[in-house]
Amino acid sequence: MATLKHNIDTIALGVNRDPFKVLGPRSARKNWVVRCWQPQAQAVELVTVDEKPLAKMNRIHADGLFEARLPLPTTDYRLRLIEQGNSRVIDDPYRFPSPLGDLDRHLMREGSHLKLDDKLGANLIELDEVKGVHFAVWAPNASRVSVVGSFNDWDGRRHPMRLHLNNGVWDLFIPGMGSGELYKFELLDAEGGLLPLKADPFARRMESPPGNASIVHYDDYQWQDDSWISNRSEKNTLDGPMATYEVHLGSWRRGNNNSFLSYRDLASDLVAYVREMGYTHIELLPVTEHPFDGSWGYQPIGLFAPTYRFGNPEDFKYFIDACHQQEIGVIMDWVPAHFPRDEFGLGLFDGSHLYEHADPRQGAHQDWGTLIFNFGSAEVVNYLLASALFWIEEFHIDALRVDAVSSMLYLDYSREPGEWLPNQYGGNENLEAVAFLRRMNEQVHARGGVTIAEESTAWPQVSHPIYNGGLGFSYKWNMGWMNDSLAFFKEDPVHRSYHHDKLTFGLLYAFNENFILPLSHDEVVHGKSSLIGRMPGSSWQAFANLRLYYTFMYGHPGKKLLFMGGEFAQQREWNHSTSLDWHLLDLPLHAGIRQLVKDLNRLYQTSPALYEIDFDAGGFEWIDCSDNQQCVISFLRRGKNPAELVVVVCNMTPIVRHNYRIGVPAAGRYRERFNSDASAYGGSGVGNLGAVNSEQIGAHGREHSLNLNLPPLAALILQLD
Repeated sequence: MATLKHNIDTIALGVNRDPFKVLGPRSARKNWVVRCWQPQAQAVELVTVDEKPLAKMNRIHADGLFEARLPLPTTDYRLRLIEQGNSRVIDDPYRFPSPLGDLDRHLMREGSHLKLDDKLGANLIELDEVKGVHFAVWAPNASRVSVVGSFNDWDGRRHPMRLHLNNGVWDLFIPGMGSGELYKFELLDAEGGLLPLKADPFARRMESPPGNASIVHYDDYQWQDDSWISNRSEKNTLDGPMATYEVHLGSWRRGNNNSFLSYRDLASDLVAYVREMGYTHIELLPVTEHPFDGSWGYQPIGLFAPTYRFGNPEDFKYFIDACHQQEIGVIMDWVPAHFPRDEFGLGLFDGSHLYEHADPRQGAHQDWGTLIFNFGSAEVVNYLLASALFWIEEFHIDALRVDAVSSMLYLDYSREPGEWLPNQYGGNENLEAVAFLRRMNEQVHARGGVTIAEESTAWPQVSHPIYNGGLGFSYKWNMGWMNDSLAFFKEDPVHRSYHHDKLTFGLLYAFNENFILPLSHDEVVHGKSSLIGRMPGSSWQAFANLRLYYTFMYGHPGKKLLFMGGEFAQQREWNHSTSLDWHLLDLPLHAGIRQLVKDLNRLYQTSPALYEIDFDAGGFEWIDCSDNQQCVISFLRRGKNPAELVVVVCNMTPIVRHNYRIGVPAAGRYRERFNSDASAYGGSGVGNLGAVNSEQIGAHGREHSLNLNLPPLAALILQLD
């Protein structure tokens, strides 16, 4: 009796860690006992399914614990509550067993449950023929966990959860609950201290700040992209074209009063624009839920919820569906490297360092003020893996671009001596993060997805197969090419002959990885200036330089990426709080840049030589990389078919080069497929009248050559007929 009284008292105090030992139906000597905890009720009665009286329940604790004793066992009953004179009938959550099976609990414990989002979080299910919501959360070091929300007046005593001791998961089925309910988890730490209310790590939808509650969400979206998904693996091959438009959804274009466009607005306007411009892919800065606009999504708080800012999850699916129906692949930036310290998030989730390392030398980012996931925890790795697969499978995302990979790979990333802990072998490699990345890449690829690493160091074989010792990414951003090429084009042409190596050095390692050439959002913020703002010279020269730069990029080996606004030479730095400056398109030079990018995309997709062999030296050959005195480079690009051949010639000075001779591998007529100095783009119109016939005059070690007019600050792309 003393034990029962203690258990009843702990229920009333809200500190009982095993409420199913007290509440719900159970045998008690010669009787069958039903207890319920309803502190808001004046009276409670047990009734049948059709609401016929079974027994009146006695108040056995002044704070609201009721009990009824029955002569025969029953688990199929309801509770009639009398609250402030009103009557309602509910199902008792504590009469239901846990829907978590032995296999689920085993896989959770070992960190290998790859459909974790179907078991943890808030899932609408039917249990014993009753519909409701199953809540489950991992919090092994908590002494009590409850579901709270407006449905129970945010009272943590009302819906305490059941603890599964073998894996630290707490769960509770609340019958009768449906989609749209706001909820959080209330936790007591190991010492019984009350923690700040926590959002659900697996929430499918979240409330806008300052509430930050999770929202029970039922999704019945009907996809229309079967054709795309069935052929997705063929559309994302290494030998296919990939021209990506990188976008921040909140600032591509704004609505009235500077309001956000919705996912459905963007499905109409943005998708049509990307299609018109000829891009093959769109890359989204993170759309996972994040509390602070200024983080651009790179400090996520909910790795299973698309942000509330532009609509609900079905609206986001509609956007992706629209992309696929227009033959546009969708890449999503995904951030498993770190998370913010907001008290309703993952930090100190159950009062312990559950998701992050306890030691700040491993668990805290000094640069960003964020916390680092503990990649040595099987459960944390399982959480991240489940998130990656969730976006590929549930939202039909085609590729994940993994942010800040370098910070994951190195234990001493941005740390001074003494500020980091070496691995078991004394090195600076984060072996646990490496294992996680390899496993993530393996699982995403198995489901038809693609992975892209933002990795800025010389870590070897980032985009090589795991079985060959690589990390297993599909692609890697070529940060070296980006830094070197931007540094070159920033130079005044009079000095460029001294910096020729910045254009040529990248070809020494261009085929070590499957590279993407990124001119991303990071290059147009934080005082770096816009791309057009970095180009030297007069206004005309600046625009000519940018046209030359883009053409050089499209000719260079590697897939292509350009951040929004760059396609029409946005002049100011990117500001996440406002729309791009679309009015600039009323100016001829800006309109010319956009037309140039549009035409480059068309040329790129129709010229296999420009994309089929991006990652092998067989697709590239220098014609002349040593003419630094005249600051001209020329090279060949080849396709799988030997007949697919293009010549790229770049004049990096504002001087017209007449009678400039380059050697070519075959005799014939070379069409001028592209000229960045064309008058349609705002150029001077210098060129070669559409085509040049080769001459049997030796040059650059070849028997045949072309005699060209090289326009100023311009690139030519020629193709053998």
